[in-house]
Amino acid sequence: MPFDLRGKVALVTGAGRGLGRAFAQFLAEAGADVVCVSRNREPLEKTVELVKPWGQRVLPLAVDVSKFEEVENMVNDAVFHFGRVDIAINNAGVIHKPHRFHELPLEEWNYLIAVDLTGVFICMQKEIEVMIKQQYGTIINIASILGLVGLDPELMPRVSYMAAKHGVIGLTRQAALEYACDHIRVNAIAPGWFGGTDLARERLAGKAPEEFQLREQKIIEFTPLRRRGNIEELKGLLLYLASDTSSFVTGQVFVADGGWTAR
Repeated sequence: MPFDLRGKVALVTGAGRGLGRAFAQFLAEAGADVVCVSRNREPLEKTVELVKPWGQRVLPLAVDVSKFEEVENMVNDAVFHFGRVDIAINNAGVIHKPHRFHELPLEEWNYLIAVDLTGVFICMQKEIEVMIKQQYGTIINIASILGLVGLDPELMPRVSYMAAKHGVIGLTRQAALEYACDHIRVNAIAPGWFGGTDLARERLAGKAPEEFQLREQKIIEFTPLRRRGNIEELKGLLLYLASDTSSFVTGQVFVADGGWTAR
C-alpha cells in the first residue's frame, strides 16, 4: 500500500475540529496511532470517537501550543505512551475579526501570532528534538494560500493571519534544509478556500448575511474551479506527505486551492 502508515505514530495539533479532526481520521484510517491535540479537551472527545473505529491507539491531549511548557509536555507524553513521533501535523490556528492594516489592535496581532506562528515554531522545535534521536520523521505544517499571496480588501483580509502563514512557510523551508541530514522531511500544505471548517465560520462572526453572501460570491468567482474545496480532497495530499511515498520530497509547499494562485 503506497500510503501505509501502520506502525507509525502521528501527532496532530488543532485536532478538536475542522481540518485537524479530519487529518486525525485520515491518519488513523491509514494505520497510524494518533496523538490528538486541542486547546480544550471537550471537542477532543468527538475526535476520539471518530478515530477509534479504525482500531488504532489514540491519545487525546489538551494543549495550548503558544505555551512552551505545554508543548514540551505534549511531546514528552506522546513519546511516553507510544515511544516515538514519526509524523507531526502542525495545524492549530486561530483567527480574529477583520481590521484594516493600520487599525489592527496590537493585542489581536500578538494573540494570533502567538498561536499561528510561534506555536508552530515551538512545536517544530520539540518534534525535531525527538526526530533527531530517531533519525527519522516527517513534519507537515498547515499554511495557507494567504502565506503566498495577498488578498483583495473586499474579502476581509487580516494582516496578522497573512504574516503568520508567510512565516510558517519560512519555518518549513529553513527546517527542511537544516535537518535533511537527520532524515527529517519538512513540508507544508497551503489550502485555499475549504468549506465546513469552524475557522471559516469564525472569520465571518458578526457579519450581516448580505456581507457573507457577497464575500462567498467573490470567492467562487475568483476560484477557477468555481467552488470551495472539500476537506476529503486534502486526504491524498496529506497521506502522500506523511508516508514514505514522498521520501525524496522536503522543503516544499503544496497548494490545494482550485486554481486560485494560478491567476
